[in-house]
Amino acid sequence: MISGAQAMVKCLEAEGISVVFGYPGAAICPFYDCLGQSSIRHILTRNEQNAGHAASGYARVTGKPAVCVATSGPGATNLFTAIATAYADSIPLVAITGQVETGLLGRDVFQEVDTTGAAEPFTKYSYLVGDASDIPRVFKEAFYIASTGRRGPVLIDMPVDVQRQLINFRYPQEASIRGYKPRFRGHAVQVKRVAEAIRAAKRPLLCVGGGAIAAGAQKQVRALCEAVSLPAVSTLMGIGALPAGHPLYFGMLGQSGGCAANEAVAESDLLIILGARADNRAMAKPDQIEAATAVVHIDIDAAEIGKNLGTTIPLVGDAAAVLEQLLEQSPCGEWGKWLEWLRARRAREAAPAAAPPRAGCVDPEAFVRLLSAKMEPDAIYVSDVGQNQIWSAKNCAVRDGLFLTTGGMGTMGYALPAALGAKLACPGRQVVAVCGDGAFQMAMMELATANQHGVPVKLVVMRNDMLGMVREIQQREYRGRETAVALAGGPEIGGIAGAYGVPFDRIDSMEEAGAAVERFLAADGSYILECVVDPREETR
Repeated sequence: MISGAQAMVKCLEAEGISVVFGYPGAAICPFYDCLGQSSIRHILTRNEQNAGHAASGYARVTGKPAVCVATSGPGATNLFTAIATAYADSIPLVAITGQVETGLLGRDVFQEVDTTGAAEPFTKYSYLVGDASDIPRVFKEAFYIASTGRRGPVLIDMPVDVQRQLINFRYPQEASIRGYKPRFRGHAVQVKRVAEAIRAAKRPLLCVGGGAIAAGAQKQVRALCEAVSLPAVSTLMGIGALPAGHPLYFGMLGQSGGCAANEAVAESDLLIILGARADNRAMAKPDQIEAATAVVHIDIDAAEIGKNLGTTIPLVGDAAAVLEQLLEQSPCGEWGKWLEWLRARRAREAAPAAAPPRAGCVDPEAFVRLLSAKMEPDAIYVSDVGQNQIWSAKNCAVRDGLFLTTGGMGTMGYALPAALGAKLACPGRQVVAVCGDGAFQMAMMELATANQHGVPVKLVVMRNDMLGMVREIQQREYRGRETAVALAGGPEIGGIAGAYGVPFDRIDSMEEAGAAVERFLAADGSYILECVVDPREETR
């Protein structure tokens, strides 16, 4: 017989987990004691939230569920933001939290919180384990739920006394959950309807969302577009589904997107939405689209179809599987004039008027173009939230790599820990994180995590001493009254880098940028590059 804590570790080993991210505490100590005697590597982050973000980065690169751990009470609640972030972006996580003894539940004892109840709105499923004999089943189900259907975080809350109970351990070969039967392939009749709609269309357009990236469907997206000359745009989370320079890719749509992509949506007569919510940031006026355009919505989650945008043809299924089914139908059409029109719009957008030089500042858009051009083709670009996210999304030329950011929740401080997780998942790939100075100050303590565990982190900090995106909103919507957006008293980033023993460089002009980026990318270990940005710079 083994303890519940030992069973938890054996479950992780059976699922092929080699790395977990977490922060211990008394209520999860039995598990940590057993974890320390296993071959699983534990990454001690400096904040529970960042353990979840690091696990998110790891999961997004591997395509498999990653594990984060926290203790009861404040440890669990600190983890909630990362769980909610993963839920919004459909990232598969298994979050394990410690809990007080079962006999003390509901008594408001030290570090007790209703973890499963509080997290219910932003978890795909959650368990409060009351009997150690349930641990093998619960873990098997948790990994299955997290990684199938619409992916997402699953929470396992483990009372400390349950971790100490003894059980006879046997791990199930498979999970069988009544009522949970996620669809993988699309219904054949609906697939045929979609193919016929594409053939009949005069101005079809594919809109690729984050669901396509989560499904690992980049290859299928490219194959379909090239096979039938189907033009495509993407949401923020769908960036990278097609290479940035692909002749059939017309950019990111939405309120922060490009004119060519938004005009393409407005002029299309068939909009094929693949793995996207069609939320307000992507499509601000859905009623106008519904009135003028036939809409095909393909998603693994039936609840998302038609939620924000009326749908003509719904199709439930995994993005990769459905696209392969469509390829078998060969839905070709005659769209020469449509493609010419789209290319003309893209060419017009590709040559913006040159911005006047800014003394003592870097042009952030030009810098992102330079950085991404010099990065390796399969590099992983991790963007934080705020102005840097928009500058990155509009200017980062993703080729065969990945663009990681937090789209649904928009969580500041995401980039550094997510990049750490991504680098651990793929140590041989180039990983670069880009953030603003506000986000940097939310996560800079994770430089210690990178040092302790030997994970080289390359970080660009766009410094303007301002919460720039909020300032833009205040300028636009609140008559220019700027309230609580100046980051006065901020640290010298070079001093922070020095405190952690990380090489540092600072640039305040584009003339310096080329050589600085080359040094930054060529360095073997961690490196911080500070870019001074005009506080009045906008996202345009």
